[in-house]
Amino acid sequence: MLDKWKEKARELKKDTYALYLACRHPQTPLFAKIIAVCVVGYAFSPIDLIPDFIPVLGLLDDLILIPLGIALVVRLIPPGVFEECRQKASAEMASGKPTNRLAAAIIIIIWISLAVLTGYFAVKFFI
Repeated sequence: MLDKWKEKARELKKDTYALYLACRHPQTPLFAKIIAVCVVGYAFSPIDLIPDFIPVLGLLDDLILIPLGIALVVRLIPPGVFEECRQKASAEMASGKPTNRLAAAIIIIIWISLAVLTGYFAVKFFI
């Protein structure tokens, strides 16, 4: 059973990377790209909607929200585009883990900006 869960996790990781590739595909509509960026950003973000240290619920949000987001984007893009991106993701992941430092930097900048804005408004309204 543990092997089955590990395989599902690998498949989810591959699909998330395929979603990233679909964001960059020229045939992907703008609305689908926006939702795909949100799903990929949430998947790779270190901050979750429900923190992982909360038993069961912390992991369930990742196991439910990310696959639902992937399913939504797959429905929004033209047939064949996601399959092409999935094959490309499999090939790239087989040759080694893909890294995108720019995407990581953007996610970190967004979270830092949100933290700074939250602190600013907290100080402004409560002090």
